[in-house]
Amino acid sequence: MYPENPNRFMLLSGPIVRYGPNRYSINDAESTKTIYGHATQFRKSDWYIATTPDSRRVNIFAEQDIKRHAYSRRFYSSAYSMTSLVHYEPYLDECGALFCQRLDEFSKAAFAADFGHGFQCFAFDAIAMMTYGKRLGFLDRGEDISSVMKNINMALVHASLVGVFPSLHKYAMVLLSVFERFFGDGSVTFVPNFTQKIIDAERASPKLVVDVRGQEDGAAAKESFLTKFLAKHSSDPNFTNEHVLAGCAANMFAGSDTTGLSLSGILYNLLKSPESMRKLRQEIDEFTSRGELSEAPTFMESQRMPYLQAVIKEALRVHPAVGLPLERVVPEGDTSIGGRFFPERAVVGINSWVQHRDKVLFGDDADHFRPDRWLVSDETKLSVMNRNWTPWLTYSFGLGSRTCLGKNISILEISKLIPRIVRDFDFKLEGAAATPSGSWKTFNAFFVKPVNFYVKVQPRKRDREIPLTNLANLN
Repeated sequence: MYPENPNRFMLLSGPIVRYGPNRYSINDAESTKTIYGHATQFRKSDWYIATTPDSRRVNIFAEQDIKRHAYSRRFYSSAYSMTSLVHYEPYLDECGALFCQRLDEFSKAAFAADFGHGFQCFAFDAIAMMTYGKRLGFLDRGEDISSVMKNINMALVHASLVGVFPSLHKYAMVLLSVFERFFGDGSVTFVPNFTQKIIDAERASPKLVVDVRGQEDGAAAKESFLTKFLAKHSSDPNFTNEHVLAGCAANMFAGSDTTGLSLSGILYNLLKSPESMRKLRQEIDEFTSRGELSEAPTFMESQRMPYLQAVIKEALRVHPAVGLPLERVVPEGDTSIGGRFFPERAVVGINSWVQHRDKVLFGDDADHFRPDRWLVSDETKLSVMNRNWTPWLTYSFGLGSRTCLGKNISILEISKLIPRIVRDFDFKLEGAAATPSGSWKTFNAFFVKPVNFYVKVQPRKRDREIPLTNLANLN
């Protein structure tokens, strides 16, 4: 399914589209708060059942009971605040430096690299550093370590298809368990099992807390999510082993794809809009010349760069991570949505790919990438756009427990890596997307991922002598 299709369908059919039995996609700005807002009683639909191997396990993403969801979520919230996450910046700097080494290798070999794969390698190792305190080797080897990527992709396809008929999920899980036993791949079961092995290894041989400069137990020491979760489990019996597993597994399952595909979306749109790239480079160079942008940019430095922030925001508008409606169930009693009454148990949802292209909200050029739309002085217009900018269901008026826990992780990684690579490298699109009228292809299985996003890269400044290793794996 290509992401343009839902938007075209809504344009032809109106703001409410029935896309299945008792299922409705809504494009109405005023309905967003009704469906997803704070204290709403719209629970998640049965589609989410297909995203978890066992409904008895803790799974914040799949939890349908609103009270249980809120109860579990409160255990994690502080760990995902930006105040907590910025302490992981040295880990991300290490991954960013290694990613830039890989780009140097690409330039010396003079071939086009699949940046969709490359960005996902970065995102996997970055989230692994934050979650487990170590890279898993995606950037080092340039390949799908332990078939993690393949299994997550399989799980997303499974959820996207079987979620439409959730009663089939339990039967599909029987088949998948047999498949995993004989072939080692189990899609929905893989990430929890993979994560449990890492947790077991940590428990068997706990590591000292060591920062990336090798200082043991110092003031700058960094705890991984896993060590934090294990410590919380030891001090609070209500934070069970299942909560430890759920938190780490969620980081791996969602944290890699959202960041990787968002980085791809930002670079792709910059390459298709040379004027936007020129403006961003001008801002980056000015900040660098004034000593306000470090070799490894910090999060705080990136927040002071208005055009960078506009580029990130605009790219996430035209290419939000999720390409399906986030389904919710109408609670007891009829509910008015978009000027229509919906009966209880009807399934409704909003697709960001549709809402982000609403010309009433974002202007007549809503289909186009134009970062400057976020730099206008019209506060009323900005307020409307911000309220309806929903790449991770992060509405500005606040959705309480409905916002994405990991959104700050993606924002942190993106804000640090994009200015670094745009400053240090030149990029050139390859293939059909390189023509003025051409565009890349994407595949929508919940997350909208690029397909064969090939780019050539050259250093923009400073020649770093880097050994040529494992190039074929990232080709």
